[in-house]
Amino acid sequence: MLKPEKPDHYENFPVASLLLPAPLRPAVAAIYSFARTADDFADEGDLPPAERLRLLDAYRAELDRIERGEPTDHSIFLRLRPVIAAHALPLQPFRDLLDAFAQDVVKDRYASFAELLDYCRRSADPVGRLLLHLFGAATPANLHRSDAICSALQLINHWQDVGIDLGKGHNGRIYLPQDDMNRFNVTENDLRCRRASADFRALMRFQVERARALMLEGAPLGRALPGRIGLEIRAIVAGGLRILAKIEAAGYDVFNHRPVLGPFDWPRILWKAL
Repeated sequence: MLKPEKPDHYENFPVASLLLPAPLRPAVAAIYSFARTADDFADEGDLPPAERLRLLDAYRAELDRIERGEPTDHSIFLRLRPVIAAHALPLQPFRDLLDAFAQDVVKDRYASFAELLDYCRRSADPVGRLLLHLFGAATPANLHRSDAICSALQLINHWQDVGIDLGKGHNGRIYLPQDDMNRFNVTENDLRCRRASADFRALMRFQVERARALMLEGAPLGRALPGRIGLEIRAIVAGGLRILAKIEAAGYDVFNHRPVLGPFDWPRILWKAL
């Protein structure tokens, strides 16, 4: 389920939610462990960039071993290997995730929205694609809608964490596209001063509307898939839209009012999902 209150981990992943069918929860948990630990290599602690990239390369080597049918003694991959085999999961989504995490080590600015969406394609979309393969529902139409949902979730996390991301890495990370910042007359100094000016609010309004449109594009997936799987997706969509509504309610000032989902939000989310 969406975990926006924990920005320090791989928060777009449905973590073996109670809404998921019980037989699939161990598989989802194994995939999540891979994604979370790899994401931590890029984000957590004080390791130098070269060491972070070395750890991610070690994960790539483990995926290569799986592809060649070679054994492993790595705890994450001892858990993941049987899941990949049992469900015939493609390896490319795992590799895409590692590429995105490595990009976080070396890249902290995005020139355009198209460039940012390419990052989302590798950092978020593989999650939904793997889940659809687990569900046996990886049709072209479902994959397209899943990509839209996952990219929207990634964007929502970026917009709620503008202030937090400035504290990551050597120079801070800014996911707001540079060309949009220029268009709305918002500078990096404005962000570092945590200044929710009229220009910044206009920029955030524009980005919120983009994320909402993308989420609504993918939302029909929740009706296309049956039972608890569809309910899970509808709840994820409702949770993401709720975060966007909270950003709007805060006047787009995510510096002083970072939106999170609280206990009073879940009944609303579940009602919309049902």
